[in-house]
Amino acid sequence: MNLFRLDGRVAVVTGGAGLYGLLIVRALAEAGAQVVMASRGLEGCGAAADKLKGEGLQVVAKQLDLGSEASIHRLTEEVVEEFGRIDTLVNNAVSRTGLANLDETTSEGWEDAERVNGTGLMLMTKAVVGHMCRQRHGSIINIASIQGVVGPHFPVYGDTGMSSGIEYTYTKWGMIGFTKWVANYYAGYHIRANCISPGGYNPGLLQDESKAQFADNYRKLTPMGRFAEEDDIKGPTVFLASEASRYVTGQNLIVDGGWTNW
Repeated sequence: MNLFRLDGRVAVVTGGAGLYGLLIVRALAEAGAQVVMASRGLEGCGAAADKLKGEGLQVVAKQLDLGSEASIHRLTEEVVEEFGRIDTLVNNAVSRTGLANLDETTSEGWEDAERVNGTGLMLMTKAVVGHMCRQRHGSIINIASIQGVVGPHFPVYGDTGMSSGIEYTYTKWGMIGFTKWVANYYAGYHIRANCISPGGYNPGLLQDESKAQFADNYRKLTPMGRFAEEDDIKGPTVFLASEASRYVTGQNLIVDGGWTNW
């Protein structure tokens, strides 16, 4: 079990105060890592970090705007100066600005989303991987989606008014290809890069009666018959961050209850 421990490791999680981000931060911290949870909204991120610290976990909050190259460099340098290294980077933050169907998507909305989801992903990885190269060690985990593996199944939304924007699918497919490039290029530096593609996880949505049709359809189309639960992302995250996956790189680990098996 020592292969799964992260004691002495330093991890950075972008979008650390978000829906999946909080679970990822908790997972890494429970495995022993010092975790930096980075978010654009420092107040909410700080409150979440304080709660985790109150449970005895090693977590700090820092501000990060993935739309700003200066912010990315500032965060990276602060982490290295404070903790001496970065062992794990989890690219979890995502912008849904302009999320819409193709006929509703504007060039401004598309470019706003890609400034974070595309350019921000590249710049954050570039900033961290330089330090990892000097360490000759590191694990990069990109949080993709089942919509980077299969196209959206629009009938699942029924008449709820919900949908899935085209740039989200574009982003997540691109992220998986980006991961494979990084994995192959930096393998000689003992740096690994992998994706996790989760299925549906949204406790708030399951409590919304107006979305009940979507929830029922989603369950029926998932072989395991349920949405993801909060612990379902934690094991895959710790696995890919730890020495338990030291011979695993360039992979996309699908965590979806079988949704993409059909």
